[in-house]
Amino acid sequence: MQKRVFLFYFLSTFLFVACSSRKNLSSSKNNTAVLQKYARLMDVPKKKIKNPELYQFIDEWIGTRYQFGGLSKNGIDCSGFTHLLYKEVYHKNIPRNTAEQVKIIKRKYEGQLKEGDLVFFDYDKKKFSHVGLFLQNGYYVHASTKRGVMVQKLKDPYTYKYFSRGGSVK
Repeated sequence: MQKRVFLFYFLSTFLFVACSSRKNLSSSKNNTAVLQKYARLMDVPKKKIKNPELYQFIDEWIGTRYQFGGLSKNGIDCSGFTHLLYKEVYHKNIPRNTAEQVKIIKRKYEGQLKEGDLVFFDYDKKKFSHVGLFLQNGYYVHASTKRGVMVQKLKDPYTYKYFSRGGSVK
């Protein structure tokens, strides 16, 4: 009887470990695909992407429609997106709205921007009416009113003329 119980526990443990290791392999392959996708999009070598959690978060939200005041996958606005991103990826609680987010940055020149810095835009003649998160190689992620959560070149001819400032969260 003891041999059967031992054998049962041994096999159960073996199956559990085997199944969880497959899951980790699958997750690892998925993560590699996400990193490759964003490396290609931003035209950087995959090895330059040092924060897989950031790009996994972006990938999970990409295409989510814009909704003013929204804070879910059913709809999100720009400051809600940066608020959630900072909470989930950087484990920092930043203000929920753009006007307050701009107050907590250490301002930088455009050429000094690093991954994780916030970038602000002045649309409709309103100061700091839009926010996104700088990535790499001149790209940023934001919740666009027309196309939802997306990655875009900072120097895009349409949006760049509205670029106001950027900086790191204090």
